[in-house]
Amino acid sequence: MTDLSFLDTPGLLPAFVAENRPRAHGAGLDPYEYDRVTAALTAPHDWPAACRAAGRRHAVTAERAAAEGRTVTAGEGYRNAARWFHFAGLLPHADRTAAAEAADEADEAMRRALALLDPDAERVEGEGFAGWLRRPAALRGAGAYAAGAAGDGAPVVVVVPGMDSGKEEFHAVAEALLARGVAVLAIDGPGQGVLAATSAPEPEYHRVVGRALDALAGRDGLDPARTAVIGLSLGGYYAAEAAAHEPRLRAAAVVSGPYRLDRDGLVPFVTATLAQRCGGYREARAFADRVDLAALAPRIAVPLLVVEGGEDRIPGVTPATALAERAPDAELLLVPHGNHLLGNALPDWLPATADWLTARLAGGRPGVRAR
Repeated sequence: MTDLSFLDTPGLLPAFVAENRPRAHGAGLDPYEYDRVTAALTAPHDWPAACRAAGRRHAVTAERAAAEGRTVTAGEGYRNAARWFHFAGLLPHADRTAAAEAADEADEAMRRALALLDPDAERVEGEGFAGWLRRPAALRGAGAYAAGAAGDGAPVVVVVPGMDSGKEEFHAVAEALLARGVAVLAIDGPGQGVLAATSAPEPEYHRVVGRALDALAGRDGLDPARTAVIGLSLGGYYAAEAAAHEPRLRAAAVVSGPYRLDRDGLVPFVTATLAQRCGGYREARAFADRVDLAALAPRIAVPLLVVEGGEDRIPGVTPATALAERAPDAELLLVPHGNHLLGNALPDWLPATADWLTARLAGGRPGVRAR
């Protein structure tokens, strides 16, 4: 059983609320609603239920709007519900059944949101992953698909979440890419989101990305020769690991990712979360030992963008600035005032990162790179 006694540490609740406020903003939650919801908490243990209650309020509003034919309002309501249901799972909590239910609620709310806001979105699933494929506006609709299939089609970026994250969190990243004509496949992988209850995190994440790319083959309006990956937090490690192994990727971006983990230096919040998702402390330690890009960095031959916040300091985590120094074709975008995931500095990195990925995918159809 996971030791969650650290949740009773005096002063932890206000610190946890403050730490996650920028993350909530980056995920698209209204900061004033976030303040209202978290102000009612009396202990960290209250977090999951409070977030799920907020999600249900948005879902009820969405259902009412849908029944009255207010499609946009309903879609936005379901999307907010998905965000809140996802946030319910940020805290390691003893009730793993409730955590799985919240992940399922987030997944279902996102399905309903996309059915109204982007009806052409496709569910894409395979071994060890589940996600949503969205095409840019110019390639939506059957006629547009046919036109895209006849031409080059849109490039695709796979969006990879982190340790306690899921596909419902990074809407801003997806929208920034879609606005630039890039298709997006936002996924949950092993140990993430809707798959967290039935699988453990996978250090060899290139296998997951590879299967996701396999699933995109032959789909209308896409260019399989122009694919990239962006990973956030632990997903940054996954993205870099995939870039070192998967020859179909043309570029990669790492946002607040770890270069390596020191399992003995990690804080209780991280160790408890990993233990729950990996299946125990022994498994979590083994996983942490494998999160190390020292040997892989020189193998990342594709263009690589490393995005780091100067205020992002997590004990036991060596930041990916080291990756920017060791990968052959890497650039570093450092935002001095940015925190973890840079939710407090979106204008300082997100447009530039979306531009960078779009530009790297714009050129030609290079062959498979040599190893």
